[in-house]
Amino acid sequence: MLTAMVTPFTSDGAVDYEGVQRLAVYLVDEQRNDGLVVSGTTGESPTTSDDEKDRILRAVVEAVGDRAVVVAGAGTNDTHHSVELARAAERAGAHGLLVVTPYYNKPPQEGLFRHFTAVADATALPVMLYDIPGRSGVPIATDTLLRLAEHPRVVAVKDAKGDLFAGSHVMTASKLVFYSGDDLLNLPWLSVGAAGFVSVVGHVAGAELASMGEMYRSGDVAGALAVHRQLIPVVTAIMTRTQGAIMTKAALRLAGQDAGHVRPPLVDATGEQIAALREDLIAGGLKLADS
Repeated sequence: MLTAMVTPFTSDGAVDYEGVQRLAVYLVDEQRNDGLVVSGTTGESPTTSDDEKDRILRAVVEAVGDRAVVVAGAGTNDTHHSVELARAAERAGAHGLLVVTPYYNKPPQEGLFRHFTAVADATALPVMLYDIPGRSGVPIATDTLLRLAEHPRVVAVKDAKGDLFAGSHVMTASKLVFYSGDDLLNLPWLSVGAAGFVSVVGHVAGAELASMGEMYRSGDVAGALAVHRQLIPVVTAIMTRTQGAIMTKAALRLAGQDAGHVRPPLVDATGEQIAALREDLIAGGLKLADS
């Protein structure tokens, strides 16, 4: 159970480093996260500087690095920049790297292979590939994943492609460990062999998702299905109505864990969105700060 952690910002747009540490402790100690992914998309990495990324990572490692895995987002659409971010993350104490498919420039599969290999070669850290063609424009093909699986430090895939059959093929033919990168498909991914989740909903329902995974692995499929169905309103509210970081910060505020504001070009949730979110969180069985 990992959560792709949001980055708390103050009202004037600065990173709230004390808030970063408070949130990390909450996610690990109260939401039962085994690990946190720092400076991913949900962490608004496109709008944080390299220096901010380094300080955010160090803050999280200091707060929870002794009892949770801390994975640093190091992927960009520039291979050289990604390599530098990976090396900086290693120096800062990260336990692993999340490397997204290069976005916007739409490289061919050979370009993807060389990009991921260059980042994996740059440090001694294990690498989780992030396959999300909806944002990057290019999927990581099955053959490319199998080639990358031969690298000793490429160990996992965060899948937001949603092709369970292709993922099943890769898991059968390689050592790669899959994590659901789409909260809508958390339980289906478990059913074909995924190890767990890199979740956004885990900010407020991490404990429930951890229980769902435990139930499924212990053979209580009916119990896992019940949790999956219970959380449908929560997943709908956070993941389908607008951008995930926007709704996550609103949900955290309703749960009594203020994670601040978002940075442009994102905009904070509207009153109407927050009212609907409140109803959905309650429908999903979550306890709110004022309930």
